[in-house]
Amino acid sequence: MAKAYANPDVLVSTEWVAEHHQDPSVRIVESDEDVLLYQQGHVPGAVMIDWHTDLQDQVVRDYIDKERFARLCSSKGIANDTTVVFYGDKNNWWACYAFWVFKLYGHAECRIMNGGRKRWEADGREWSREPEPQYPATSYVAAEPDPSLRAFQAEVLKHQNKGKPLVDVRSPGEYTGELLHMPDYPQEGALRGGHIPGAISIPWSRSVNDDGTFKSARDLEKIYVREAGLKRRSPIVAYCRIGERSSHTWFVLHYLLGFPKVKNYDGSWTEWGNTVGVPIEKGPGGTASAEASS
Repeated sequence: MAKAYANPDVLVSTEWVAEHHQDPSVRIVESDEDVLLYQQGHVPGAVMIDWHTDLQDQVVRDYIDKERFARLCSSKGIANDTTVVFYGDKNNWWACYAFWVFKLYGHAECRIMNGGRKRWEADGREWSREPEPQYPATSYVAAEPDPSLRAFQAEVLKHQNKGKPLVDVRSPGEYTGELLHMPDYPQEGALRGGHIPGAISIPWSRSVNDDGTFKSARDLEKIYVREAGLKRRSPIVAYCRIGERSSHTWFVLHYLLGFPKVKNYDGSWTEWGNTVGVPIEKGPGGTASAEASS
């Protein structure tokens, strides 16, 4: 019998979304890197949440506060008991990022449409080109940010000093320091290349299939437990360059594999690699795979 995900209900299929997109208790949310994709075609009834303008404070490098998060949810017709289903481009990078922010503020019912835009297209499902729908506003109440989900730099430094597990989910070239930024993303580089000392390299994309869906629980267990040696009960910090790829790995570790103590360091390499006085390491370090990936 195939090994099941630790939390299988957190994933829904494109078929499920096609059947439930008009359900008033469900809100479909598209969150992309390329914000123009929504206008070109989106799941019928879906609203759009822009990771940069909707979720990020435009002055301080941080997320919007809980009051603004509550206003955002209210404006999208999302109530506290709404089941929110996220999907997007890049094999659900930004969908997982938005999912993580919603969990940060205590939203209970969150799902990911397995495979994102890529799988919706492959399944031949309908795209809507209608303007973003307007739903009745709700009276959303956001919780205080959950500190168990997010790591700040000072905490990561203590974590690193104690030799606790760190997962660098960037490409091998970024990890070794050969690249100062992900290919084609020069605006998100850092002054120094390399990785946090002691971090192991597990590129985020190893967790997905060619069609954008997540790999099986058995395959994920092989990558993260048998190959990388991660211990289920150990506190783990994942990072990338700005937190989007690491939110994807956070989702895999916490929800699909059931690791209870995983944090996303969203400051990631753009913070660490530009900070005076913090240690870095160059070269291959500890890697779970030499496989090239983005």
